[in-house]
Amino acid sequence: MSADLQGKRLLLGITGGIAAYKAAELTRLLVKAGADVRVVMTESACRFITPVTMQALSAQKVYTDIWDDSVDDNMAHIELTRDRDAIVVAPATADFLAKLANGFADDLLSTACLARECPLLVAPAMNRQMWDNAATRRNVEQARADGVTVLGPDSGDQACGETGMGRMLEAAEICADVVSFFQPKWLAGKNVLVTAGPTFEAIDAVRGVTNTSSGKMGYAVAQAAAEAGAEVTLVSGPTALAAPRGVFRVEVTSAGQMYDAVMARVRQADVFVAVAAVADYTVAAPQAQKIKKGSAPLHLDLTPTRDILAEVAALSPAPFCVGFAAESENLDAYAQEKRKKKHIPLLAANNAQRAFGSDTNELTLFDDKGRYVLPAASKIVLARQLIAHIAGMLGKS
Repeated sequence: MSADLQGKRLLLGITGGIAAYKAAELTRLLVKAGADVRVVMTESACRFITPVTMQALSAQKVYTDIWDDSVDDNMAHIELTRDRDAIVVAPATADFLAKLANGFADDLLSTACLARECPLLVAPAMNRQMWDNAATRRNVEQARADGVTVLGPDSGDQACGETGMGRMLEAAEICADVVSFFQPKWLAGKNVLVTAGPTFEAIDAVRGVTNTSSGKMGYAVAQAAAEAGAEVTLVSGPTALAAPRGVFRVEVTSAGQMYDAVMARVRQADVFVAVAAVADYTVAAPQAQKIKKGSAPLHLDLTPTRDILAEVAALSPAPFCVGFAAESENLDAYAQEKRKKKHIPLLAANNAQRAFGSDTNELTLFDDKGRYVLPAASKIVLARQLIAHIAGMLGKS
């Protein structure tokens, strides 16, 4: 995520809640992602975290006073937002949400939000009873109706010792949501089905046949599709990865389970992206108990697995199908052959030896119009480029 917000100018507003401590980490992450972060704090926020801390993390002056005479014409509430791409308020207390919904402007932050010409994102943070209060619910819905993007909240342990909804999202989650906010919504209204990871074909109770796919590329594609506004379902083989935010994950183990999960959902999909490294063969007769070691060679009978991508592409009507080819040699030739054999409009090819387990990759795309090289980059960068290419083929970009 090192350059996901490169060139973006943000105003980070901090209000007076215990979750204000998370704003320090959020500032660090936003700056690390390339953003220019200007901070505005309410008087109450300064009781939880100091302006000095936020100044050190943002490397900019922190603003707390509507009468700050260091701003041209004493118009801080206007001048501080005019060059910003978005305002992010985290935490956003119940009091601040009430001001926002009703147009109150009695301090620098609320006045700046009222006078803004840029988008506003808020991350609520409060006790569970305050979040569930009818007045708060009305205020949040009014803010949404007014075009404010509401991030969270989450359910979890709270400073009061209770557990429930109202806990502010973690800094990394808010940062990811801000990154997602700025991505073009090319696939808004589309349903995207993605497969990712390896499959595991059991030999006995403890052993199996698998591969070294980490699932990172497939998870990146799912994330990029969600960022582009799609409703995303991710059918994942065994991985140690967390599901991308906003993505519904279905966990499977074997190629047969992945086939069943895909076929149960593919009729609702507009786009199907088959990134998973599905086993070509499965064990014909897996044993229920561990096979004990002997002196004689062990022979396994393997049978072909069903070709998920080919069967989806053969549906009528079929979703827009994108395949992945992981090869160790003759990349272009094998990829072209695979695309034609499966009758799919787009195929992404990569070198399995370099891609599996890595955080970076290099893709070559093949469609009816030609060959397109996506140079080596992080997998999320490549996934966004792939989604852009898919959107272009769908006439959405």
